Amino acid sequence: MAAEKIASTMGYLVRALKTPTIGRVCESLADQARDEAWSHEEYLTAVLQRQVADREANGTSLRIAGAHFPQVKTLEDFTLDHQPSLRRDVLAHLATTTFVAKAENVVLHGPPGVGKTHLAIGLGVKAAQAGYPVFFDTATGWVARLGAAHAAGRLDAELKRLRRYRLLLIDEVGYLPFDADAANLFFQLVASRYEQGSILVTSNMPFGRWGEIFSDDIVAAAMIDRLVHHAEVLSLSGESYRTRARRDLIAATNAGNGN
Repeated sequence: MAAEKIASTMGYLVRALKTPTIGRVCESLADQARDEAWSHEEYLTAVLQRQVADREANGTSLRIAGAHFPQVKTLEDFTLDHQPSLRRDVLAHLATTTFVAKAENVVLHGPPGVGKTHLAIGLGVKAAQAGYPVFFDTATGWVARLGAAHAAGRLDAELKRLRRYRLLLIDEVGYLPFDADAANLFFQLVASRYEQGSILVTSNMPFGRWGEIFSDDIVAAAMIDRLVHHAEVLSLSGESYRTRARRDLIAATNAGNGN
């Protein structure tokens, strides 16, 4: 009867504390503690460690899901051999996510297909794993989001809401030009984050051509000034991964056919 009462009390406490992992592992860990003669402190530490580990894992999963990455990619999966010009020391430093804690920015430049988006998502995943809220969208997606907020008279509220994300990822700046209204919205997003939250931008255009993207050299210059004041700027080069993969596939097919 005493065992049933203890189990009932434990169930209540687990629900009250919202610690389901403790309820799941406490008995098996208690058996292990008895077999291995753990102290009370060792048993309690083991139970709490399992609860914290599960909670952190669940939190990471929720943050990654909430970031709206088009797909999850990791830095560990990135082939650095294809980017000999990429500074390994800088990338390793960025992977620590201290730039997010300092509200600093990252800009990844390079032609299409060289891995900018992969690196951006990989750094975003690292930030989510470190406990930071992250949000990803393309440049056109961000402009559409801000345009809808502006049309509804809630742009300020949307910019304030976005501040809860410690890192915003803006992919594909430069693939499509923006008109003056869109450029102004984009500038307001960058300005609202200045020294308040981090932005990671990928672009196929060098800064010298951002005036073409945003239809205004002055707006572009003001935007760049805020982005790079506290930022790491990495340049990627080389052949597109997609082009290389297609060429390799064609070569393998021809070799298989005896050509």
